[in-house]
Amino acid sequence: MRLERRDRFAELEALLWSVEKPVRYLDHEWGACANQEGPFHVCLLYPDVYEVGQPNLGLSILYGAVNAAEGLSCERSYLPWTDLIDLMRANDVPLLSLETSSPVASFDVVGFTLAHELACTNILEALDLARIPLRSCERAEDDAIVVAGGPSVWNCEPVAPVFDAILLGDGEEALVEMCRVVREGRAARRCRRDILRSLARVQGVYVPALYDVVVDERATRWGRAVPRPGEDVPRIVLKRSLARLDESDPLPQKIVPYLPVVQDRLAIEVLRGCCRGCRFCQAGMTYRPVRERPAKQVVAAACDGLTKLGHDEVSLTSLSTTDHSQCAAILHELNAVLRERGVRVSIPSQRLDSFGVDMAAEVAGSKRGGLTFAPEAGSQRLRDVINKNVTDEDIDAAAANAFRAGWRRMKLYFMMGLPTETDEDVLGIARTAARVLELGRSLVGRAGRSKVSVSVSVAVLVPKAHTPFQWAGQLPLAQLRRRQELLLAANRDRAVKISYHDAEVSQVEAVLSRMGRQGFELILEAWRRGCRFDAWMDQFCYEGWVAAAGACGLDLDEIASTPLPADASLPWDHTSPGVSKGYLQSEWRRAQEGLTTPDCTMTACTGCGVCPVLGVDHALAGERHAQ
Repeated sequence: MRLERRDRFAELEALLWSVEKPVRYLDHEWGACANQEGPFHVCLLYPDVYEVGQPNLGLSILYGAVNAAEGLSCERSYLPWTDLIDLMRANDVPLLSLETSSPVASFDVVGFTLAHELACTNILEALDLARIPLRSCERAEDDAIVVAGGPSVWNCEPVAPVFDAILLGDGEEALVEMCRVVREGRAARRCRRDILRSLARVQGVYVPALYDVVVDERATRWGRAVPRPGEDVPRIVLKRSLARLDESDPLPQKIVPYLPVVQDRLAIEVLRGCCRGCRFCQAGMTYRPVRERPAKQVVAAACDGLTKLGHDEVSLTSLSTTDHSQCAAILHELNAVLRERGVRVSIPSQRLDSFGVDMAAEVAGSKRGGLTFAPEAGSQRLRDVINKNVTDEDIDAAAANAFRAGWRRMKLYFMMGLPTETDEDVLGIARTAARVLELGRSLVGRAGRSKVSVSVSVAVLVPKAHTPFQWAGQLPLAQLRRRQELLLAANRDRAVKISYHDAEVSQVEAVLSRMGRQGFELILEAWRRGCRFDAWMDQFCYEGWVAAAGACGLDLDEIASTPLPADASLPWDHTSPGVSKGYLQSEWRRAQEGLTTPDCTMTACTGCGVCPVLGVDHALAGERHAQ
């Protein structure tokens, strides 16, 4: 039964005296949309706590787009922390929206952000707390239409039974269209099933209930999704792609939070998409083509946002900010405008070349803290396998330029468990770090006060859907641990600090990245056993996931580490970011041969298929140059 829409903050307020950070649950932040009296109500729900979800740029974009549409109102909700969740259940208080403290279950549309695979148990926790049935098929005619979108939709089959509809790709225009379809269907008193059929006709929208899962000789053990007999839905759902970034709102962040958040800075999206073609990178394949925001728009939005919101830092966000054709012009102008205001400009990562270091110097000003580079692999051979297109000479030159420019601390990102990796490649990580450290000492000096240091962070490869590595198995848990120990033992200098990602967390992520709809039973069982906030290291319970897998007759290590046949139909083949499967297969073969592929924004078309299939093209503000 759909809950009544009314303000229930008084019930929540009575519980806030007993919880950590009660300010998480206060409404009326500066810049929030106060007028929520529209006839059709949408709630965007981020399945994590406020300080993690509030700065999410995608959520801000959608919040602004829906509230700007006539006849639609949009509110936000976040999952409370465990202390308040337990109190709310004990006191019969449902999950509420932030703006009006209305029950989430009273909204017409509830939209989840799928930020990463480890949020899946939090999705069930949020729905249960909201009193919305967990499965789409269990919802009544007047229950909210529950939809999802975000960067982790590209194998959505393990959570497909939860959602009425899933949006693939860019959401600014598509979510508004989806809401209008639901509004018109409800106004015409159409049944829920017919509304879902109408949603399936919106480009980029996948409706799981209209597809069956078939297990046959063409598929893996997880089956393949095909349209149900009699349903007029596409065999392959293509993503939605915004043609030009400069036509979108350059300043979607308009809300000032009451408490510090995880990325407490003004974020300006300077470009969308990346075509460098790293073969492990899902975002690089699924966000194509590249669309740049013009320099003047970026600078104007930054200045406007800083004036309105009061931040002391502006971040130029994207997958590859220093690839922007007008990056230097943007940084020069921003620094000229902001230098006297004490505002810092930051970019999320640097290219491994002199330009990257120059741009880092541009934003650092007189401050020289740590500088971050991502070689990804410890040997040239393995960097060619992953298509990193970076040489040892590039690494040395970038490090030397950085040390000469005043940096003393270097952070290097690597991956472990990459296809074809050997122990020698793992030892290459230690050698690369030692070489960079020695280079710094030779240029800066060896005295203790020089404080030259190198920190190494090593992630575990999680093979992701719609990448050339989607067919690879993850390195088995025992092998990962052995190689992590091998790397630690190879480090001979205390000025090199090595840390690595938890192999057990990465294994669960890999399992959820490659299963089909059967994965929902695993997620449900893990949640019932108390798994939630799995992305929080102090909350993650590997034993709970192992027990859940055992109850479902599954083996986590076997699922994660088993390669998938290159000619099989995969559980996610019915959804597409526009990159052709043939291109991914070609890149998988080239990886095994150690052949690299150039960035098509700097050379010629490499044949991924995105532009002709989606009817879009790169939208560059100027000419790009290879490093």
